[in-house]
Formats: sequence, structure tokens, C-alpha cells
Amino acid sequence: MTGSDFLDTARVFYDTVARDYTEHFGDWLVSRPFDRAMLAGFAELVGAGAAGPVADVGCGDGRLTAYLDGLGLSVFGLDLSSAMVALARNSYPHLRFDEGSMTALDLADGSLGGLLASYSIIHVPRERLPGVFAEFHRVLAPGGHLMLSFQVGDTSLRVDRPFGHEVALDFRRQRPEWIVEALDRAGFVVRARLLREPDEGVEQVPQAYVVARKPAVSVPGPPSPAERR
Repeated sequence: MTGSDFLDTARVFYDTVARDYTEHFGDWLVSRPFDRAMLAGFAELVGAGAAGPVADVGCGDGRLTAYLDGLGLSVFGLDLSSAMVALARNSYPHLRFDEGSMTALDLADGSLGGLLASYSIIHVPRERLPGVFAEFHRVLAPGGHLMLSFQVGDTSLRVDRPFGHEVALDFRRQRPEWIVEALDRAGFVVRARLLREPDEGVEQVPQAYVVARKPAVSVPGPPSPAERR
């Protein structure tokens, strides 16, 4: 798959299943303490830096955008699907939600204090991920934090005719070590990773979180005694 084909496929898929998907998965965070802990840690890291707002990229129906808002962050959501954005705006009218693609974010360089991509890189072909990570690096301010979550594995899961709709989409699993290497090449410093075992009867493979930081701009300090000699 080349060009923007994968974006068009994902957009059509989520536009079609938006309401059913939201009703089915709307409360998934309630029973997942490890996932909530990672979100809380991310919020604390970003809040301590206070370098700008947070973008929830691939926000879907906006539930995690609202969760981060509840943790005290200035946050807005972006999603490829107009139907998902409409649901998010209806559910959380006090928050901002825009249509957009992670491959070309309509955001200024260094404008974000944090960026969350929760189960959204899973629809991007592996060869396109370095470009996506470079875009994340571009829009984050120095010292800003990025958090990714994704399913772990070497193969893709093909979801065909969900909820009876005539659409299909590949959910691309990734290895945390490969993601860490790609983030390092993009200029990030990885600060934490969590590998969570699958919830029995709900998930098929382990789930991963990776938190990384765009290095802060170093400010020269006074010369050391050795340097003054």
C-alpha cells in the first residue's frame, strides 16, 4: 500500500463504524488500571513541563482527550474520521476536536507540550512510521513528551465486516524494541515502557506503552573552574 491509500482506508473504516465502535468500547478504560496509571504518569510529566497544550492524535470519540482534561491538562483531539470527530464534539462540547492526519499535522513547529497517540499508529505501514515520528518530533516543544500505545506482535490483524458493516482494516502490531529504535532515530529519548499482558477473553496479544521525550534545549551555564584555567 502506497501514498495515502492507508489513510483513505482508515478514514472510510472509522467513518462507517464510528457509532457502533464507540458504543462497544466506550468504557474500556474503566477496568484497566495499568493503562490509567500510564496516562496519569504522562499527564504528570507534561504538566510539569507546561510547554504548551497536548494533542490527542487519533482521538476517536474523544474519551481519552476528556480523560486527560480531567487530569488537568490543556488538551485537544485530532482524528482522521469526520464521524469520530462529530461524536467527540457532541460528547465533550467543552473540548476542541479537529480533523487531521498524523502524517501531516497542521500545527506549528514546537507548539505542543505533549502528544498522545493511543492505538493510532497501528494503522500506519511500518515504512511510514519514521516519517510520522519525525512529524511528532517537529510539533513538540523541546522537553515535550510523547506517549504511544499499540498491540505487540509481528503480524497484522485483519478486521473484516465489523458490526456487520462492509469494511475492513489491518491493525498492525509492533515490537516495542523496534518502536524504541525508530523513536531514537527520530531524535527522541525514551523514558519508559510498559508491556502489559492481554486481558483474558478480550485481547489476543500483549499491549505496550512507550513514553519518550524531545530533548530540551540546553542553556549554557557558567564555566567550570577547569574551563576557566
